[in-house]
Amino acid sequence: MKNKLLLFFSLAACILLFGFAARFSGDTVTRKDVELKIPGGFPTPLYDFKNNKISPAGFMLGRKLFYDPILSSDSSTSCQTCHQRVAAFAHIDHALSHGIGGRIGTRNVPALQNLIWQNTYMWDGGVNNLEVQPINPITNPDEMNESLVHVILKLKRNKEYVQLFKRVYKDTVINSERLLKTLAQFTGLMISANSRYDRYIAGRDTFSMQEKNGLQLFRAKCASCHREPLFTDNSYRSNGLKPDTSLNDTGRGKVSGVQTDNYKFRVPGLRNIEMTFPYMHDGRFRKLKDVLNHYSNSPSTADPDITKIGTLSDKERTDIIAFLLTLTDKEFLYDARFADPGFK
Repeated sequence: MKNKLLLFFSLAACILLFGFAARFSGDTVTRKDVELKIPGGFPTPLYDFKNNKISPAGFMLGRKLFYDPILSSDSSTSCQTCHQRVAAFAHIDHALSHGIGGRIGTRNVPALQNLIWQNTYMWDGGVNNLEVQPINPITNPDEMNESLVHVILKLKRNKEYVQLFKRVYKDTVINSERLLKTLAQFTGLMISANSRYDRYIAGRDTFSMQEKNGLQLFRAKCASCHREPLFTDNSYRSNGLKPDTSLNDTGRGKVSGVQTDNYKFRVPGLRNIEMTFPYMHDGRFRKLKDVLNHYSNSPSTADPDITKIGTLSDKERTDIIAFLLTLTDKEFLYDARFADPGFK
């Protein structure tokens, strides 16, 4: 854990320095910067921007909104409050989400990356479109505790936002559709696809024997749920965790109304997993070895693909973790396009 924290703070310092350099040079975003580039080997995105054409001005407006606490009722909480850039836009300092007034939510904050390859969002799949997703945290009483109507009213009263929306849409109309589309332009371009794993697959990097063994074990034991190259199959499964009675979270079942969906949660992508602790939908594990310990001894209530993993030896767990660390994408973590535009 000590080594992980040292790595985190080192990355944080580098990201701040990279971010400062970008802003010092004018913080410009060009049309080339916002081109949608599908990584080699990736499937066709499920969100394609056909009805939300990306522009530098639209992307920068979405970025400003993402980092602006104006979206919360008391102007204390922004999207980045929970989705921290250094953690691949997950949340490392709380097991559960937290919002205005120190309120605590019921679920761990998922990482924001490769979102255009999803057709549902949240741990329970309760949101079915990237553009609609921000409504959930904005209106959640434990997070931003705001309404879209009031957010739009605040933006209309803000002279800077009036000019920024005009720059994007060529008129002064500010409405919820435009707000949500610009946020989608920003979050939709959060694409992570240049880790050591990616370079190894492309023949541009090498793996140690331990990392190769870990990849082989991962494909044999874990890939049924965490399919390459996104490292998720976007399904909902029971991982056999004993429910936290203080949260009373039934997961997918609450959305679908189907009893057999109770306690099923989204299979998360594993890219940048080294940086996105704590783990599981309720953030109960802080270390990857704790996750593998659970899956090595999963109860019969878990999904069949999980129970088939069987007992993992200490060496097998160590090798799998060595492989998982190759999924860290420093290019994505350092990408100045996603930095806070208000950093001074």
